Amino acid sequence: MSLREIPLRTLAGEPTTLDELAGDKAVLVVNVASKCGLTPQYSTLVELQKSYGPRGFSVVGVPCNQFMGQEPGSAEEIQEFCSTTYGVDFPLLEKTDVNGDDRHALYRVLVETADAEGAAGDIQWNFEKFLIDREGKVAGRFRPRTTPDDPSVIAAIEAAL
Repeated sequence: MSLREIPLRTLAGEPTTLDELAGDKAVLVVNVASKCGLTPQYSTLVELQKSYGPRGFSVVGVPCNQFMGQEPGSAEEIQEFCSTTYGVDFPLLEKTDVNGDDRHALYRVLVETADAEGAAGDIQWNFEKFLIDREGKVAGRFRPRTTPDDPSVIAAIEAAL
C-alpha cells in the first residue's frame, strides 16, 4: 500500500485517503493544534494553499492532542475555530495520534523520514510538516519551528510541483 492509499478519516468522520483528498497534487501534511504558540502558522498554511493550490498542491491538517493537550476540542469545535479564526479551507483529518503505541499508520511511515539535519523519529511538537510529492514519496520533513513560508519549505514545494 502506498502512502497516498493509507486509510484516513476526515474531520467529519468520513473515510478517505490522501489520494482522495488531494488527487495527484503534492501534499503538505501538518499536525495542527488550536491552542499552541505555533497556531498562527495556520495563516501561512492558508496562504500556501491559495498560492500553490492552483498549481497542484494541497495542505492537509491533522489535528493532534498529544502535545500538552493543545487540541482539546471536538471535531465541530476544531472546524469552527479553523474556519472562523484563520479561514482554513484545506482538508482537515480527524484528531490523530502521531506518536506512541496508537500512532496512526500514516505517521508510522512519515516519522521514518529524516529532517534537514538527518534526524528521523517521533514528531517533536505541533506543526511538524511533511511534503509528499505527486508520486507519494516524502520529499521533505520540516520541524515545527520551521514556518510554512521558510525558503526551504517553498523550495521543496516548488520542486514537487
